Amino acid sequence: MTEGYRIVEATLADVETIVRHRKNMFFDMGQHDMDVLNEMMNSFQPWLVEKMSKQEYRAWFAIAEDGSVSAGAGLWLMNWPPGLYTSEPWRGNILNVYTEPEHRRRGLARRLVTATLDWCGAKRIHVVILHASNEGRLLYEALGFQPTNEMRLILSGQSFACD
Repeated sequence: MTEGYRIVEATLADVETIVRHRKNMFFDMGQHDMDVLNEMMNSFQPWLVEKMSKQEYRAWFAIAEDGSVSAGAGLWLMNWPPGLYTSEPWRGNILNVYTEPEHRRRGLARRLVTATLDWCGAKRIHVVILHASNEGRLLYEALGFQPTNEMRLILSGQSFACD
């Protein structure tokens, strides 16, 4: 199904496409407040440029026969303390997996995530995490990802007094 598409690694020249994919990904997941999305984009772009410049963020695109970017996936290389699963200092965090609507259901996300995992394996990055949307969960489970015990707290000005 993915014949006619080629996978290429993104460069700094592709930052705007990655930012647009991230915005569209969150929009498709239900975030329709354009002020929130624009604020996120304005903060994400300089972060992305910095991380790509340091080669701590890698990205891959699926390119259609007409040369257009049909889908993308990113990998944030996070410096992580040695733990139970690896003593290596890097953990991969897959993010910004997005497929343009007219190219969906062709296996592009699977190819991009697989390319990302192959890159991690070649670089000896043994732990890879991601946050799955409801739409992506089955794909990630099919690729071997397992739910973990991560919890989240978003601090918004409250204080936590210890008595």
